[in-house]
Formats: sequence, C-alpha cells, structure tokens
Amino acid sequence: MKFRLALGFLLLPLLATMLAWKGYAVTTDSYLREATAQATTALRLAVTALDGHLNRYQALPALIADHEDVQELVTRPRDRRLREAVNTYLKDINALLHSSDIYVITPDGETIAASNYDGPTSFVGQNFSYRPYFQEALRGQQSRFYALGTTSLKRGYYFGSPIQIGDEIRGVIVFKVDVESIEASWQGGEYRIFVSDPEGIIFMSGDPDWLYSSILPLTSDRLARTEASRRYADATLRPLPMAESNAPDHRFMTVSSGGSSREYLVLSQYMPDADWTVNVLVDTASAYTQALTAVAAALLLICLAGLGVAIVLQRRARLNERISMQAEAQVELERRVDERTADLARVNAQIEEEIAERRLTEQQLRRTQADLIQAGKLAGLGQMSAALSHEFNQPLAAAKTYADSAALLIERGRSDEATDNIRRISGLVDRMAAISKHLRNFARKPNEKLGPVPVEEVVRDTMEIVSVRLKAAAATIDIDLGDKPLVVRAGSVRLQQVLVNIISNAADAVEGLDDRTIRLRARQEDHKVVLTVSDRGPGVAPAIAERIFDPFFSTKGVGKGLGLGLSISYNIIKDFGGSLIATNLTEGGVEFRIELAAENSNAREAAE
Repeated sequence: MKFRLALGFLLLPLLATMLAWKGYAVTTDSYLREATAQATTALRLAVTALDGHLNRYQALPALIADHEDVQELVTRPRDRRLREAVNTYLKDINALLHSSDIYVITPDGETIAASNYDGPTSFVGQNFSYRPYFQEALRGQQSRFYALGTTSLKRGYYFGSPIQIGDEIRGVIVFKVDVESIEASWQGGEYRIFVSDPEGIIFMSGDPDWLYSSILPLTSDRLARTEASRRYADATLRPLPMAESNAPDHRFMTVSSGGSSREYLVLSQYMPDADWTVNVLVDTASAYTQALTAVAAALLLICLAGLGVAIVLQRRARLNERISMQAEAQVELERRVDERTADLARVNAQIEEEIAERRLTEQQLRRTQADLIQAGKLAGLGQMSAALSHEFNQPLAAAKTYADSAALLIERGRSDEATDNIRRISGLVDRMAAISKHLRNFARKPNEKLGPVPVEEVVRDTMEIVSVRLKAAAATIDIDLGDKPLVVRAGSVRLQQVLVNIISNAADAVEGLDDRTIRLRARQEDHKVVLTVSDRGPGVAPAIAERIFDPFFSTKGVGKGLGLGLSISYNIIKDFGGSLIATNLTEGGVEFRIELAAENSNAREAAE
C-alpha cells in the first residue's frame, strides 16, 4: 500500500507536466482564435473606412473635367484670365470638399492650374508626366494612384480623369485626397494597422516609424518599378526588420526594434480598386500570457484539490475531537452572544431615554423662549403703562367735559352744538380703541407662520404703539421708506415687536439730549430689504458690544428693563432667516441694521 502511494506521488508531477503542456497548447490556440475574431472585425472596419473615404471622391474628377472653364482652359492654356478663373474655382472646390489638391495637366505633363496656385508649394508649372495616374488618364481611363507628393511631400491618393473635348483628350484633371486623417485614428489603439503596396512597401501606418519600410525583400525589380513612378519621391526605402512564420490556422510576424522583438498575429485584406493591402497586427503576448495564466490557475486548482484531499484524509482522524470542540465553542459563543445582546438592549434603552429627555428639554426650551419673548413684550408694555395712562386720561377727561357740555346744550335747546360735542366724543373713543387694538395685537402670542408682510403697514402699527414713548422722551422720528412699496417675508406682529424694542431703546438713548431725532429708513438691496434705526445717543461701548444681544443683559438701571428686548429681537430676526447687527456711527450714536428676504408676491398673507 505504501509502495503504491509512493509511486502515485512520483507519477503525479509527470502527469501534471503533460497535462500542463497539452492544456497550454489548447488554451493558446483558443485565445489566438479569439484574438483573430476581434482583429477580423478591426480589419473589416479599417477597410470599410478607407473604401468609404476614397469612394466619396471617386466621381468628382470627371464632374470637374466637364466644367466649362476647365475645358476652355485646356483649349487655350495660355489665356491668363482663364487660368485665374480656373485657379479660383479649384481652390474653392478644394476648400469645400476638404480634399488635399486639385490640378489641371496638359497632354505634355505641365500643370497649368491648381488649387494651391498661390501657396509656397504650388503645382503650377510642375510636370507630372511620369505619374501613372497621368498616363492612364491620357489614355482615356479613370485612373487611381497613391504616392508621396514630389512637390508637397504629402502622402495622398490620386484620382485622374481625362478632360475630353469631342473625341480628343486635351488634358487631365487630378484630384488628390489626404489619407492622414484616417491614419491618425489608428495611432495608440489596441491594434497595429498599416497599408502596403504591391511591392510590400508600407504606405500608411499607425506607427510613423514603419512608414516606407518594406515587408518584402527590396529586390532591384521592385525598386526599379517604384522609382519609375516616383511613388515615394525621395523617401528612403528600407526593409522592416521582421520574420514571418505560419501555423495551420494563423500567420505570425515577428518585428525587431531597439534590441527586442515582438510577435504579432497578422490578418490582411487586399483592396483591388486601390491596389493595396490592409494589414492588422495583434500582439500575441497577451494571448500567451492569458494562456499561461489559465494553465497556471488550472495547475493551482489541481494542486489545491490534491492538498484538499490530503487535508480531508488527515482531518478525518480528528473529526470527532473537532466536533466536540466546536460544540463547546458553540455553547460558549451563544452564551457570549446572549450577554452581548443583553448589554446592547440596556444601552439602547438608555439611548432612547436620553433621546426622550433631550426632546423634552428642547420642547421646554422652545416654550421658555416663547415665554421670554412674551415677557419682553409685556415688560415693554409695563414700561409704557404710565404714559399710556396719561394718553387714556386725556381723552377720557375731554370726553367727560364734552358730555357734560352736551347735556347743558340739549337742555338749552342748542342741539347743533350738542351734536358737535357728541361727534368729538366719538372721535376720542375711536382714538382710544385704536390704541387699545394695537396694544392687544402687540401683547398676544404670535404663531410661527411666515408670509409676505408690507413694511409700511408694520411701521404704521409700530408708530401707534411707540408714539406715547416718543412723547415721553420728547423725541421725534424721521421715517423714509422709499418710493416703492417694500414687502418682506416675516411675521407681522413679531417684526412689529422688533421695531418697538429698537425704537423704544433709541428713545431711551436720546432722552434729555439736544438732538432727539430718531431715523427709520428702509430700502431694497438685490433680493433683500434693509431696515435701519439710528439715533445720536451715546452709542454702544466697545466693552459691551459683543454682549448687547445676550439675554438679561441691560445697561439701564434697576427696574427699568429685563434685558430681553434686543435678545428677543435678535432671535426673531434669525427665525425670519435674516440678520440684526448694531454699529456705532462715526458722528455719534448707533445704528441697528435689519436684513430680511424680499417678498415679490403682492398677495397679503397673515403671518401671525
């Protein structure tokens, strides 16, 4: 038994080597076939692109040859006016068609008109009688030829057409097409694409270093035929350092460059109309690497399988022990999981309690803030109570006097004068009712609804409330709200409360001074409305400038304020999405600046 096992271990590497060699061959052939299929598609696309590019211009030389001025020029080639007209015509057609060059040749091979007549490499005056496209067209054929221009040194594909007048050929029209645009699309791609002529010379290539190299031996006959047509002008022709090899289903080319060589899978297709061959090269290194990787992976899997079998055999003896240990471990794990679950449940319960407490605290904070705002308003009303008492006592006393006087006038039969007294009493009652209404609206708690609020109405209602305080301070207010009605997004009563607080503070600041004028301004800046309240009081000391909006901070004496006015005002404006800042003026005093979002809607919606 041990002998057989040892023999099996000795034969295993040999068997693995044979399988690896056979598998590598099969896998390599599979990847090469896949690469051939992909390269065939690339070859088909390249041939179609070249064929389509050339066929666009195939019929154009014959059409241009029938042009009246062109036929007239070959009849009178020395006519200067005709030359200029044909030169201009050819240049316009060349620009319109995005071709390379168009030119007219007389039967002796001399170029008499060209689209590049005014360029540094003009063809006019050049003789191209040695070109095959000229010779074939002069024999009445529609010719084709590809070559490197001897004058422009630019590669192109030439279409030649005879210029025939009656039965006589008077000249040749040549249409040169640029091929570099297609060639540029081959650079940097997955495949190496090149075009070779019947002599094996590479005429187009995605690799510029391969141009004018030959994939066939440069024999004297091939060189003679190439030089006779001057197909490649003065370009240096050289053999491409390569070697070809063939397999049953594949053709390979090995190219040497820079001391290294690279093998390619070659696919070719001959284009009979253009008389050239399009070649697509695919680097075989990727296929070999993939095949090697696949075989290595297969061997690794085999080794892993063998190792797995060995491990299974080795572990079988210890299986019962492992099962027992795993059972104990399972019990321990379940115990720890239960403990951890209980801990997590307790933590979750604590977190939920903390969340509930924070929500309750937040609700209490909001209620406290609302109560503070209401307290601030009521405190402001309390400060104005004495003045309001005087404001109500005056019309009440006057009303009593008018009432007593009206009774006497009625007794004496003077009803007209009594009616006038009653009308005066009614006006005094309306005045007290208006003051009471504004105070009631100001004192009630607002809701949170925001909407368009006209600034003019808020200022008017504010003045009804603060007029008593202004009288008490002997202060006047200068209001300028601009020419255009301004509407802001806010709450009417809360914005009114902000203005009451700021104007009341301004009245306190100017009381007893020579200049007791308070200025209220409103204007629109872009998408915002800016309200400013300024006075000529003592201003804000730098030491307390950062604290004036803090709750319960006040510079007034004991019993003259809770220190909530500016803090409440600041939070109200912040809730509106605006800003409230205080700035000392250079000429003395302070300016409070309120910025709120402008509301373009004309609709009035109650925001309080």
